[in-house]
Amino acid sequence: MQTNLRGRDLIGDLDFSKEEVETVLDVAWDLKRKRALNEPHAYLRDKTLAMLFFFSSTRTRGSFEAGMAQLGGHAAFIESETTQIKHGDTPKEIGEIFGRYFDGIAIRHCDWGVGNAYLNEVAKYSRAPVFNMQCEIYHPFQCLADLMTIMEKKGRDLRKKRIVVSWAYASSYLKPISVPQSLILQMPRFGMDVVLAYPEEFRLMPEIEQQARDEAKKAGTSFEIVHDMDEGITGADIVYAKSWGPLLTTSDPAEGKRIQDSYKSWIMDQRRMQLAKEDAIYMHPLPADRNVEITDEVIDGPHSVVFDEAENRLHAQKAVLALSMA
Repeated sequence: MQTNLRGRDLIGDLDFSKEEVETVLDVAWDLKRKRALNEPHAYLRDKTLAMLFFFSSTRTRGSFEAGMAQLGGHAAFIESETTQIKHGDTPKEIGEIFGRYFDGIAIRHCDWGVGNAYLNEVAKYSRAPVFNMQCEIYHPFQCLADLMTIMEKKGRDLRKKRIVVSWAYASSYLKPISVPQSLILQMPRFGMDVVLAYPEEFRLMPEIEQQARDEAKKAGTSFEIVHDMDEGITGADIVYAKSWGPLLTTSDPAEGKRIQDSYKSWIMDQRRMQLAKEDAIYMHPLPADRNVEITDEVIDGPHSVVFDEAENRLHAQKAVLALSMA
């Protein structure tokens, strides 16, 4: 167990080693047990967390605010639109000033080509740790919750478990690619065989796909890319089907929507769920486009673990905050 996480940033999924992630999960399960038993665990009494949002949120805001309160601290919700950021506050100034006001800075910034650089620039100048609540490249806290959920359902030894991360059609908007990218980076480190399924236009960042191959090679697992949803899901232990935008194919939203609408058949339905193993689980970070991206029969069915997954956002985040901010 590696416990020296005090003051550490978490911006990319590989910022924490495998052993450090295991420490986070051990703490998360302990905090989950304490909450179930109503045991006090105010490890961050009198600590404050700045939550700076450039991108709307439901679960992220709710879980971070609740988590800080349960840890005895306070989370300050700050929307970029209600600040002076658009009038000139720079990332350096946010890092320097918020790093003095707060004990941690959490940022959600998903603008393509902007968000991750912004987080790293704030971290460069902040004396307080910086946490990535989602950028355009990574969604590390979602991935920690996903890993926690998979271990709860499939056991802590995940060697040779097959997870498919599949694109699915959604009609709402062109969603970030950070969730699938985080998944393909983290899951090979824990022994899983990873299959990434998407139509050709929905590829992920090539350097992230290469990192996933490298992580799989180091772990003695496999990483493969297929362009057929059925092929990817067949025989899977974990099905993680969600939408993301064709952001590496086009920067034009109208063109992206036209491309996306040409793949309406990529819906996660009961027929496809039956292609996976009999005891497979279905995962999604939510919100989902119901009966467009995934049918009610699947998301509300016996294979779905989406609400346990959403709950584990709370516990995984609390673990990182407690370890880094204490």
